[in-house]
Amino acid sequence: MDYTSRRRGQGGLFEGLYRVIMRRNSVYVTFIIAGAFLGERAVDYGVYRLWEYNNVGKRYEDIPVLGQRQSEE
Repeated sequence: MDYTSRRRGQGGLFEGLYRVIMRRNSVYVTFIIAGAFLGERAVDYGVYRLWEYNNVGKRYEDIPVLGQRQSEE
């Protein structure tokens, strides 16, 4: 019984998350949707930067003579 009285006064990380995010369904669903959207954006940005870093000089934009026509003067 002494343990439970001490436990109620202290809130752990998961108990705090439960109180803030998971107590109401609408807040929880909003948190999941926003997290999925932001996570997708972060992964997309990271993969794009990694692909550009690995392909420097091999892309169409990096080759100066492709797609250019000589001017008629």
